Amino acid sequence: MDTETLRNWIRAAGGRRAGAHSTPLSAAQADGDGVQAEPAAARKRIRELEEERDILRKAARYFVTETHW
Repeated sequence: MDTETLRNWIRAAGGRRAGAHSTPLSAAQADGDGVQAEPAAARKRIRELEEERDILRKAARYFVTETHW
């Protein structure tokens, strides 16, 4: 795999997901007052997971086409 391709994928994913895995719950969310925020947070997490899945699919396709045993 070309290292520049992987670097571009990481840059593209990193720019859209900065801090996605380290976001602590606010006091309102921890107490249950953030009921409206929960669906929005869930949708955001779904988008992040879909982006990760798409990147992995692209990488898998690349390796399948580039690997000639």
